[in-house]
Amino acid sequence: MQLADGYVDLPPGKLANVVTCLEMRSRPPARPAPDLPDVSIERLREPEGPRYRALVRKVGESSLWQSPLLITDEQLAKLVCDPNVECYVLRARRSDEGILVLDFRESGDCEVWLFGVSESLRGTGAARKLMNFGIDRAWSRPIRRVWLHTCTLDHPNALDFYMRSGFVPYKRQIEIHDDPRVVGLYPRTAAPHVPII
Repeated sequence: MQLADGYVDLPPGKLANVVTCLEMRSRPPARPAPDLPDVSIERLREPEGPRYRALVRKVGESSLWQSPLLITDEQLAKLVCDPNVECYVLRARRSDEGILVLDFRESGDCEVWLFGVSESLRGTGAARKLMNFGIDRAWSRPIRRVWLHTCTLDHPNALDFYMRSGFVPYKRQIEIHDDPRVVGLYPRTAAPHVPII
């Protein structure tokens, strides 16, 4: 598909962002993470809809994550109980503060379907701890690559963080979708750096 250069108007209530897809084709050298004795990672083995949605909102509100909130309880149960999907929660101070979902359903691939930590843990090394854990889990299976995507609505340091983790950009996409604040997934005050039109 060929896109013309220039600007394209979006209808009110829509957002557009540039998505960068990244991959790693071999296990990278380990990156040091600080010792965080109050931080642990636990596997989510039961489909706990309210807990999952609260954590997605906590981690993803500033980036307006919406697709993880659109799955039904039935889809969440299927995801969490699938032997080729691993869901993890990063806990700090007895609170859910981060999420990692590894999807091995595509043969030879591991998609980091969800990854992030709450704003209160950004800059503490907790994201590095969670990413190191995710990379170890991904490469513990017989795969050819690990991949993920990030976008211009994510944290400004996300792309650099993934590249420092060993991921290499390989594709760029444009995503257009409903503004999740307009459709009621987040309060209208969420992500004030992104104006509602």
